Amino acid sequence: MKGIMFNLLEEVISSQHDEETWDTVLAAAGADGAYTSLGSYPDDEFMRLVDIAAQMLDRTAYDTLRWLGRRGLPLLAERYPGFFQPHASAEAFVLTVNGIIHPEVRKLLPRAGVPEFGYEPGSNGDLRLGYRSPRKLCALAEGFIEGAADLYGEHVDLHQSTCMHRGDERCVLELRFHR
Repeated sequence: MKGIMFNLLEEVISSQHDEETWDTVLAAAGADGAYTSLGSYPDDEFMRLVDIAAQMLDRTAYDTLRWLGRRGLPLLAERYPGFFQPHASAEAFVLTVNGIIHPEVRKLLPRAGVPEFGYEPGSNGDLRLGYRSPRKLCALAEGFIEGAADLYGEHVDLHQSTCMHRGDERCVLELRFHR
């Protein structure tokens, strides 16, 4: 996993709690915390940090990943405004992730293992977003979507109708954005 995700976890924990909390997470994980944004680090190290943070914050790992996505998305928008500024809505932004943002991420970070998304219109103006990744970080994707809605001053109703954690081939997120 790319270091930027470790950096995001550190920033969210430190800003929402404090730096001592992050230091405690690192110590409990046996990690040194020297993550560069362009570096690559083991997926299991990231998940160990998430699991420890979840225990410390009295959350599940799923809730911690979702929280990380929601709180981390504005930080990504600050760092990479070119991905966010052209869009007038969260839905418009979400629709660019697979075709525009992830190819750019691969240019910047050639070995980045980004998830694959598929989109199809749902009933009544909903958007069905398919998610597939060996990492199975669908909770993080949910949080990023909620963070995008927050960023654009919207609300999103989000329901996951299928999930790889329940044995499905892919996750399907049913989304409805409200302004």
